[in-house]
Amino acid sequence: MEIDKLMKVKKYFSPALLLVIVLMTGCSSYHIKPNITAQERFELAKLMFNKKDYFESKNQFKILVLNNPGLPFVDEAQYYLAESHFQMKEYILAADEYNRLIRLYPKSDWVDDASFKIGLCDYKLSPKPSLDPKYTIQAVQHFQVFIEDFPNSDLIPEAERLLKKCRSKLAEKDYKTGVLYRKLGDYHAAIVYFDSVLENYYDSKYADDAQYWKAECLFKSLKKQESLQAFLEFISKYPKNPYSSKSISRIKKLEEDLAKIKNANGVSSNTKVNE
Repeated sequence: MEIDKLMKVKKYFSPALLLVIVLMTGCSSYHIKPNITAQERFELAKLMFNKKDYFESKNQFKILVLNNPGLPFVDEAQYYLAESHFQMKEYILAADEYNRLIRLYPKSDWVDDASFKIGLCDYKLSPKPSLDPKYTIQAVQHFQVFIEDFPNSDLIPEAERLLKKCRSKLAEKDYKTGVLYRKLGDYHAAIVYFDSVLENYYDSKYADDAQYWKAECLFKSLKKQESLQAFLEFISKYPKNPYSSKSISRIKKLEEDLAKIKNANGVSSNTKVNE
């Protein structure tokens, strides 16, 4: 697809026209003729962009897309308008322009790039885990949409890598919130957040510890049967975790306690605890 895009760009460029643009721009300033054609403006804007003069390229691409909606290269102009904002770290404005490209030119060759870049804009806006996760959540959603809509794109590996980082950030936020509530003694709230990690981010590095601390919170809440099941699940899934030995001790203690309770209720001590 990248080759097709390059061929499409070459179609609009001619050596003679490029020479005109170079003469117009000079070395350090732009002297734009009032009667400049759309194609000349397009090539001038691309030259500005390539020279990393994103402020000027943004202005020229904006003029193009507003005044020439029927141009054969208007979708590319729209894409580079968004790119100019992106390179200036104006990520919210860039995302709006990428969305405009997808909405107005759904058959454009630049749609897949725009879709990926929307997720990347949210990723750039995503703060550290302790802060508002709004943009992190949006990045996850947009990268997932991109992966589903363009499974053959060359950008899939990068989208998957960034998606994993965003999911890890969300998992960290929920896990640390659970740890905070556990330290405060609010075990019910802690379990809610540990469950969120286990249900939504089970493939993250926080899942095993979330399972252990969920079991501990249940133990502290005197929910013996639920705690036993949680510890057994932890041992089964994460046998090499550093908390494994402590979990085994908890399991023995819980089995003994549950056996005593059954005996006190007139149930034979020969009955298995986990039946």
